Amino acid sequence: MRDDFCAFILTHGRADRVITYDTLKRCGYTGKIYIVIDNEDKQADQYRAKYGDKVLMFDKAAIAKTFDEGDNFNDRRAIIYARNACWDLARHAGCRYFIQLDDDYTKFIYKFNDEMMPGEWGCKNLDNILESFIRFLDSSKASSVALSQNGDHLGGAKSTNFKAVKTKRKAMNSFICDVERPFKFFGRINEDVNTYTAGGRRGLLFFTVFGFSLNQKQTQSNAGGMTDLYLDSGTYIKSFYSVMYCPSSVHVGVMGQTNKRLHHRINWNATAPKIISDVHRKLLKYTDAHSHNPTNQPPPRPAADFREQKPLSCDLSGTAIRQDAACYRVAHSSAGRRDRRKARGVFLAKL
Repeated sequence: MRDDFCAFILTHGRADRVITYDTLKRCGYTGKIYIVIDNEDKQADQYRAKYGDKVLMFDKAAIAKTFDEGDNFNDRRAIIYARNACWDLARHAGCRYFIQLDDDYTKFIYKFNDEMMPGEWGCKNLDNILESFIRFLDSSKASSVALSQNGDHLGGAKSTNFKAVKTKRKAMNSFICDVERPFKFFGRINEDVNTYTAGGRRGLLFFTVFGFSLNQKQTQSNAGGMTDLYLDSGTYIKSFYSVMYCPSSVHVGVMGQTNKRLHHRINWNATAPKIISDVHRKLLKYTDAHSHNPTNQPPPRPAADFREQKPLSCDLSGTAIRQDAACYRVAHSSAGRRDRRKARGVFLAKL
């Protein structure tokens, strides 16, 4: 794996259950791995005893002053503090690129084979996968690129996401970032959705690549981390953070068939700008009425009556007369109807 890249495993209160560490090794990752904890973690000594100098600690209260938490609850049991600390930690580690990972991933898997058929295959060359993600991050100039999650592929081969290898304008859970293109996560809870929706409205690019996926333990089944916070507030408060940041494009709706719960809903037509660069503009082919030869130039405009012409210019007196193609065009300012009638009289006198 390239030397200017590292994997950050963001964890809290799970010194004996950093599942992602072993999963990375098993899937063929050979690069740098760091365990990111905060100075409020009571298991800091256990982390250091197990992982040694791979443990990086940040000041949670200091980081909290650098971004908008979105509330005044003073409850810092959230991953956003670690996410926003990663840029400084990457510089400290001498890395330009990094990936943020949760601590409960059980596997990394391919979602398409060499014939582009959908399915699920284990990964043994994670180095190559991450290298390709970094190249995509650079070529797309995106703020972040993410791996898809197994939940994105619900429905199997008949689901929309299984029909083609593609990207979506979102990034969740895993974030591949560039130190030279930093951004801030905001909103104490649902920080990933808050960031890619509000950031997307400002033109920042966030992508999820659906050809490769990660799998993690079921939400709220692994004690520690953010589980306690989610159990306290559920998805009701969580979803409304994104509504606060993007009220014109995010709303709350009901999710699920049997075990229904409130969840955010995104109107992408009101979230992501759809601006096409001029380099993709196609020239219209005009046809000459006589020769029927296509040309890139529009046909000449017929001479029009002066009364159909819009004002072209004005002088300090309020009227101006200029000669153009053997006829006079009259332009007027806001000097009033009297001056415009006077200008029209001058024009008629010329005839």
